[in-house]
Amino acid sequence: MPRVKRGTVRRDQRKKLAKLTKGYFLNKSKLYRFMKEAADRAGRFSYRDRRRRKRDFRRLWIMRISAAARLNQLTYSQLIYGLKKLGVALDRKLLADLAARDSAAFAELAGRVKTAVEKLQATASH
Repeated sequence: MPRVKRGTVRRDQRKKLAKLTKGYFLNKSKLYRFMKEAADRAGRFSYRDRRRRKRDFRRLWIMRISAAARLNQLTYSQLIYGLKKLGVALDRKLLADLAARDSAAFAELAGRVKTAVEKLQATASH
């Protein structure tokens, strides 16, 4: 079996890892074995958290919408139900932005939803 000399390939791999772990604490940015472990761990966290971020933002938007809806005497579920019945196609991100930045517009939307929900409840009770 022929002898393999890795010269530049090995150096390039180490340089790539060193660039990934630049600024890490103590040996995690200096010694190859620890650089490799730290980079693998960081990669796992970043992969997981890219998915987690979507969940976290949706939770935040729902909390903001819920708080704004309660200021307008509605619950979150009533608001979403009413929007669906009115045919308003705003996603939670836009609704949360509207609630945070333009409370007057959100209040008007909530008022429309409130009347629609009350009408639907009145027809359902008969």
